Amino acid sequence: MAKIIFEMDSLSNYSRRFAKNIPKLMQIKPNSVVFISYQLAFPGENGEAEVVEIVDEKEPMVFIHGLSGLPEAFEANLLNLKVNDTFDFTISAEDAYGNVDPEAIISLPKNIFQVDGQNPDDILQVGNFIPMTDDQGNRMQGMVVSVGPENVMMDFNHPLAGTDLHFEGTILEVREATADEISHGHAHGPHGHQH
Repeated sequence: MAKIIFEMDSLSNYSRRFAKNIPKLMQIKPNSVVFISYQLAFPGENGEAEVVEIVDEKEPMVFIHGLSGLPEAFEANLLNLKVNDTFDFTISAEDAYGNVDPEAIISLPKNIFQVDGQNPDDILQVGNFIPMTDDQGNRMQGMVVSVGPENVMMDFNHPLAGTDLHFEGTILEVREATADEISHGHAHGPHGHQH
C-alpha cells in the first residue's frame, strides 16, 4: 500500500512540474498589445444589422489596450479575453462616438478653402472629408454637407456619431507592450507601426 501512495505522490509532483512549463494564455489588460479580427455592423433600415467593415486575420487590427483612442466601452468589452476567445457586443452611440452634436455642424465662408484665389471645386463635394485646423491649432476632419455660392456647410462630428456599433470577432494575439510602444502610444512590428 505504501508503494502505491508513493507512486501517486510522484505522479502528482510530476503533474505540477509539467504544468509550470505550459504557458498560460495572457489575458487582455491595460498596456497589452491586442490583435483582433472582427466585423462591424450598424443597425440597418429594416432593423437588421448591416455589416460595414470586415477586418480579417491576414490584416488584423492591432492596438494597445488603454492607449488606442478607441471608445472605452469597446476596450472594456475585450478586457480579460485571451487568444481564440470570441466577442459579440453592441456599443450604444452615447458610449461609442457620442450623439450628433448640432453645434458641430457649421457654415464656413467658401473663401477659406481657396488656393491661390481659386475655389477647389474638386474638393468641395458633398460627402468629402477635408482636414482642417481650428483657431487653437487642433486638427480635425470635417465632412462637406452642402456647398452654396458663399458658404460651405461642414459637419465636424465623428463619422460614427449617433450610431450604435455591433462588433463580432476573435482575439488573435495578446502580448505585453514594450516601454517604447507605450511611450509612442502604438504597437510596433508586424501589423503595427513601423519606424
